[in-house]
Amino acid sequence: MSAVDQPRPLLLAGEWVVGEGVPLEVINPADGTLYGVASTASTAQAEAAVSAGVAAMARGDWAERLPHERAAVLHRVADRIRERAETLAQIQVSENGKTFKESLGQVLSAAATFRYYAAVCETLEDELPPPRGRYLSMTAYEPVGVVIAITPWNSPLTMGAQKLAPALAAGNAVVLKPAEWTSLVSLEMGRACVDAGLPPGLLSVLPGRGDLGQALVDDRRIGMVSFTGGTATGKAIARAAAERLLPVVLELGGKSPNIVLHDADLDAAAAGVADGIFAAGGQSCVAGSRLLVDQRVYEPFLDRLLKRAASLRVGHPEAEDTDIGPLAAFAHRETVERYVEIGRREGARVLFGGSRPTGDVFDRGAYYLPTVLTDLEPTATVCREEIFGPVLAVLPFVSDEDLIAAANATDYGLACGIWTADFPRAWRLARAIKAGTVWVNTYKQLSIAAPFGGFKDSGLGREKGIQGLRAYQETKSVYWGLE
Repeated sequence: MSAVDQPRPLLLAGEWVVGEGVPLEVINPADGTLYGVASTASTAQAEAAVSAGVAAMARGDWAERLPHERAAVLHRVADRIRERAETLAQIQVSENGKTFKESLGQVLSAAATFRYYAAVCETLEDELPPPRGRYLSMTAYEPVGVVIAITPWNSPLTMGAQKLAPALAAGNAVVLKPAEWTSLVSLEMGRACVDAGLPPGLLSVLPGRGDLGQALVDDRRIGMVSFTGGTATGKAIARAAAERLLPVVLELGGKSPNIVLHDADLDAAAAGVADGIFAAGGQSCVAGSRLLVDQRVYEPFLDRLLKRAASLRVGHPEAEDTDIGPLAAFAHRETVERYVEIGRREGARVLFGGSRPTGDVFDRGAYYLPTVLTDLEPTATVCREEIFGPVLAVLPFVSDEDLIAAANATDYGLACGIWTADFPRAWRLARAIKAGTVWVNTYKQLSIAAPFGGFKDSGLGREKGIQGLRAYQETKSVYWGLE
């Protein structure tokens, strides 16, 4: 048996052990070869991970450390991640097909996330609300306990860091259940945490399938669930949590509009729109998958956009000149293809793409061309449902009233882009459109210091920023009488 066939151990309460579940094969989407095999946790091992987290919280050797002491460990985690940046990037490339350049950037972003929350941990203070009588009061914040963190396959490094760093900074224990397709890179992030000196029992990384995630969520000893992924799964978690009044943070799907007004810089807008949907193969929750263009500039803008799409190079993710690698899995490519076929049946005209590229490297991998669809009704399936691929639905508009109605005409409300020189109008539109993040004359600019989340079916709660740490804490008011 070759090394690639050997199941990699999982991280159980800080120790590396062989999983008792059915192993997961990790297929490289660039060429269809077996990249590795991940051990998976059994139900008994999931229970053991939660038990270890509960015991670690009871010992208090993490939650009761002074904030600057916890911060020092988080800084060391960031150091370990940066030291292994190229290795982590390469694993992600091989697991989900992101380009090496993007993967390396996400490694550095993950390290920066741990540094940010180290700083927040060390400097964020409890509060002394002004008294309304003869007493003093304090608002104190305490860890929720054992956090179940469930991450997606599209950006496991950044999504993992956005959960682990604030949850640990807040004093919690964490059980991380990564997506099936990206188990190996998530295990390596866990290794960085352990090697940085995280106390035993505080972190487990358990690869597995959906039944494992359900077992973790159903464990009545946990204090919270943080989930990033599909809306249907998020709603199922919310229903289970509601029975126990369990806190949740849910970052779910999106069908985000990118809006081009008549006075926009059309060249800049074309670049931003193309990057917003085609970068990473459209496999981003904030992908600008709906394009709403003022009728007055519809044709000239489409001309620029199509030229931009044609200039993007689809290729092997490790090639330096590749702009778009393969989709994350062959099964996912089939899902994207089904949506494009549905669009065709509903009257869509394919202006660009709409098929697989052909040739040696393309025939072996899960590649799909950037795709632009027009002549659609706002109620068309591809205008309402999240495709999570490089597929852009284009719709013209005439008035702001029509624009706002069209932008809000989905169950989602995660993000929105607006391209215009009229800033008062941009402000009015930004406030009228139901979205958790709105970009003006840019797209997909994100900061770990700014809260992130969605409206409607795009989620519940916020990650990132100070709110992203407070989400992993309970709030307590303490009063001292002065008489």
